[in-house]
Amino acid sequence: MIDANAFINAAAVRGFDFYSGVPCSFLTPLINRVASNRHITYVGATSEGEAIAIAAGAWLGGRRTVVMCQNSGLGNAVNPLTSLNWPFRIPTLLIVTWRGQPGTKDEPQHALMGPILPRLLSVIQVAHGRFPREASEIVPALDMAEASISESDLPFAFLMEQNSVRNNGLDEPARLPLPPGARIDLSSGGVRPARADLLERFLAAVPADTAVIATTGKCGRELFTLADRPQHFYQVGSMGCASGMGLGVALATRRRVAVLDGDGALLMKLGSLATIGAYRPGNLTHILYDNGVHDSTGGQATVAPVIDFAGVALACGYRSAWVCDSAEGFESALAEALAAEGPVLVHARIRPGSMAMLGRPTVPPHEVARRFKAFLAQPAEALVSGADLVNSATASVA
Repeated sequence: MIDANAFINAAAVRGFDFYSGVPCSFLTPLINRVASNRHITYVGATSEGEAIAIAAGAWLGGRRTVVMCQNSGLGNAVNPLTSLNWPFRIPTLLIVTWRGQPGTKDEPQHALMGPILPRLLSVIQVAHGRFPREASEIVPALDMAEASISESDLPFAFLMEQNSVRNNGLDEPARLPLPPGARIDLSSGGVRPARADLLERFLAAVPADTAVIATTGKCGRELFTLADRPQHFYQVGSMGCASGMGLGVALATRRRVAVLDGDGALLMKLGSLATIGAYRPGNLTHILYDNGVHDSTGGQATVAPVIDFAGVALACGYRSAWVCDSAEGFESALAEALAAEGPVLVHARIRPGSMAMLGRPTVPPHEVARRFKAFLAQPAEALVSGADLVNSATASVA
């Protein structure tokens, strides 16, 4: 059994200072000390997949990250691990508890995941080893993890057995109630605009030093078709993870972050609104393009028409929320939102459909990630105007 601080301090020496995750009883000693440590960042997530997305954003922002979860919850993380971390080559250090480990007695819900855990990690190409149980094992274990991450640019997982870490208690800062935010309704009730029209207005208004994360599907494809810029991150797969990634980037950098979301994607991980509202990054602008359908898969209806997204965001701790259903209303809301202290939401109701001759990002995902990471590392004053960032790939736009 090791002391939690011994592992945390040894990892911190190597730069691992940003943690996210979901608790497990096996993790209690470690997660309690992480949450109590004022020298590292800990973000408690609403799901394991959200924690992976938050850590991915923090890595892009220059931090070395650790994600902690129970192995039964690993299923929630398989999607982003395989469709975000793998194609974009975004590493993180995983600590996964080994509930239901063969030869141990545990609860029924761990009876399958316990025996298959190592094989599952191998199938999704996550290298892994056992979490250290003795002080002398900490440095070699971290050496092994670092070597794997350095070679593959992919996550590495430690499997934590029961009673691996000594419990030293919890001294987590209290979370105080937040004052209600402001709702600004600019709806006009007229013909709703197309997403591409609002993206064009966004591109004209967004400052050159703002990081932009576009959700998977036609939102990212239209953004790329209109203008490809180093400040853009186009998600592929990992549906619902754009908001979590935006939170990670916002917490890891001082740069303004704009998340371009869709109603279907946001509904998939609606808990991210609560996490964003609780940690309240002042540099996050969340823009929701809501057409009420799954546009990329044939236009099937979402439940968005019965959801008050602005009301949900404000209830979760967002400072302000705008609602609009016209291009002019969006333009006004965007200008105010980009100048406001975050987190803020712009809920733009749009009509279904996408632009003609819609392309797909031609920049490979791992290159998108690395140029975006390099963009975040630049001083803001070194960045040129938005118009100068347009890539020649847009010349083929009809």
